[in-house]
Amino acid sequence: MSTGAKKRIMREYGECMSDTPPGMKITFDEQNMTEWEILLDGPEQSVYAGGHFKLKLTFPNEYPFKPPVVSFKTKIYHPNVSNDDKGSMCLGLLRPEEWKPPNKVVAVLRLIQTLLIEPNPDDAIEPSIANEYKENRKEFDKTAKDWVKRYAK
Repeated sequence: MSTGAKKRIMREYGECMSDTPPGMKITFDEQNMTEWEILLDGPEQSVYAGGHFKLKLTFPNEYPFKPPVVSFKTKIYHPNVSNDDKGSMCLGLLRPEEWKPPNKVVAVLRLIQTLLIEPNPDDAIEPSIANEYKENRKEFDKTAKDWVKRYAK
């Protein structure tokens, strides 16, 4: 990783610290600044309220020319997060063709919170969950809340 990329990551960390979205805590190991751990409280106005989610944000060597990778380490029932041990996120801003070097990590973090409040079933990584969200919202809400109790306490 270039010195410029490392400086950029440190600058972004500083920006995140001074403007951390509410309900979020960001840490990283001084030895490995390219992997951040994010502890995210489920937003109050969402079905994930009361849950505590661990996410991993990984910067590629080509950052900021390539987007960071965000994954949920805590299981979550959500149409935009893969329902496997990877916890991959489907987030438009993080697609290589959408990502622009001026984009900021703090914007990514805010977008993740927004996605917990308002999932995007039309851009789903889990079609069956997206379909349930659209067709049977009551059942989706019930399952999502059950998963919060089971995995995110």
